[in-house]
Amino acid sequence: MRLYMGLVHFPVYNKNGEKIASAITTLDIHDLARLARTYDVRRVFIITPLQDQQELARRVLRHWIEGYGGRYNWHRKEALECVSVVESIEQAVARIQEIEGELPITIATDAGYQEERSISYEEARESIWRNQVAVLIFGTAWGLHEEVIRQSDRVLAPVLGKKGYNHLSVRTAAAIILDRLAGSEEN
Repeated sequence: MRLYMGLVHFPVYNKNGEKIASAITTLDIHDLARLARTYDVRRVFIITPLQDQQELARRVLRHWIEGYGGRYNWHRKEALECVSVVESIEQAVARIQEIEGELPITIATDAGYQEERSISYEEARESIWRNQVAVLIFGTAWGLHEEVIRQSDRVLAPVLGKKGYNHLSVRTAAAIILDRLAGSEEN
């Protein structure tokens, strides 16, 4: 399985539908790294053009990989070693291409997107299990800006609950999505 993840902090929407750069939360870094390690995701890219936010993420990673945190909790260190900080989705895709020797298919996630470029969980799972290189793109704040959706190769069908409410945290949505796409077929 050659699966990657990207957590986009720009461009995303705020609650007013405006294009913004969101702040990095250290909880996202930790939880997505642990999730990636659990489901054999090769790398998680934290994506932001903001230099202060990049430095925050790198400081967290240094503490848990090279510093006291890595000595204190080797499980956390092992998970966080798969995290990279980059400025853009394009930079993440270029790094994946360097590693894999081919361009990945970019699959955006969106809570409300449904149209002709949608890909079902079954189709996405088949691609991933056929060893196609893929990167799942997750948005922060109120979701990926439409320009990210337009530039992606496919858009994954949304995670739908039972009551019409659809505003999961990125960590929760990522866990559900990864279990559906990369979880054991025995489940």
